[in-house]
Amino acid sequence: MIERIAVFGDIHGNLPALEAVLADMAARGVDDHVYCLGDLVGYGTFPNEVITAIRERGIPTIMGNYDQGVGQSSDDCGCAYKTEEERALGDRSIAWSNAHTSEENKAFLRALVAQIPHRLGGLRVLLAHGSPRRINEYLYEDRPDSSLERILDQADVDVLVVGHTHRPYHRVLPSGRHVVNAGSVGKPKDNDPRACYVILTAAGNGLNVEFVRVPYDVEAAARAIEATEMPDAYAQMLREGRG
Repeated sequence: MIERIAVFGDIHGNLPALEAVLADMAARGVDDHVYCLGDLVGYGTFPNEVITAIRERGIPTIMGNYDQGVGQSSDDCGCAYKTEEERALGDRSIAWSNAHTSEENKAFLRALVAQIPHRLGGLRVLLAHGSPRRINEYLYEDRPDSSLERILDQADVDVLVVGHTHRPYHRVLPSGRHVVNAGSVGKPKDNDPRACYVILTAAGNGLNVEFVRVPYDVEAAARAIEATEMPDAYAQMLREGRG
């Protein structure tokens, strides 16, 4: 029975960050059971290289909202932009990603699964991108316990692991069940520019959650954005660890 898994997601075309995370997992010996929460593309300028890295390693991967949009060559990434300025930048991002992602890789994105159920020790675990209900639902850390309890009731699980918000957290609910956000590899939004992933370890009937922050060459990723027609604003967001 598997007792430990590593989970990461929201790479968003950031190859330097992904390579650093994969190397860190290997160095820690946690690269034998690895799962990806999706959003391989968007905002960063290495969509094909990121997809290739995931495909070559055979990492089980969930479809993120951005994967869905680019996979379908859509102009809608399913993102919740708060201002018209953010939406204008987002429109340029998905247009660039559509134009620079190969048809073969778009087919791969379209074939990704919606969820991955897992058994960790005696715990029933579900991996999803936004939530088990919607690919682009944001489960922020301040969501009321009652709402999260309902979501876990509906999914019939002990542990829910999600991404999408790009903000890592671990909530232990009154029921004793867990909600974990794995943060973001390639576009953190918690004011820490380092890549983030999570290691989950079964501990008796409980769960140990370890967030790992990995330094990487942020400047290389930022300069790669500035060398293309992708909005320069996304380069500065990487440098500052904000969204």
